[in-house]
Amino acid sequence: MNIAELKFDENGLIPAVVQDAVSKEVLTVAYMNEESLKKTLETKETWFYSRSRQKLWHKGETSGNTQTVQEIRYDCDKDALVVLVIPNGPACHTGQYSCFSKESGGQVDGSRFDIINKLEAVIAEREAERPEDSYTTYLFEKGLDKILKKVGEEASEVIIAAKNRSHDELKWEAADLLFHLLVLLREQKLPLDEVLTVLKERHEK
Repeated sequence: MNIAELKFDENGLIPAVVQDAVSKEVLTVAYMNEESLKKTLETKETWFYSRSRQKLWHKGETSGNTQTVQEIRYDCDKDALVVLVIPNGPACHTGQYSCFSKESGGQVDGSRFDIINKLEAVIAEREAERPEDSYTTYLFEKGLDKILKKVGEEASEVIIAAKNRSHDELKWEAADLLFHLLVLLREQKLPLDEVLTVLKERHEK
């Protein structure tokens, strides 16, 4: 990235939209100046400029909830940034996964796959916040072997349900398999988008 090409405002700042590189959820919006952007590029962790405190701040310097930078993009006018990160804990000072976690209650696009997007976001939120009495938290805390075991078990249950010719049984087991597969993708930090890209590439051949 050529920082000299970017357009900072009259205060020497540029807005930075921080987005989860895996779930694609917007985590927060902050500001960078030239120095904080350089530090972000050098350290591969997010640094911002606090307008209220008039100083640089390293995200996670006190909470430990750092953000590992995967990619930085700028818009066509070169006056705004999107910072794609792997969050190491909640992004919000309130302890929530995202500063934009409150929903209006309306449906975004009416897509039949909305639930997959929502589920992927919830799984990312659970990994970051680790609420008690959450099954998803339990899976992340038990680790990869437990998650892999559950994926294997649910795949076997799908096979059995299909052999039994039971639609009711199959839909429940297929839902369980999809859920655990999304948990596995999150644990591996592999975006679902990359899986969908593979399917698209295969279809277009």
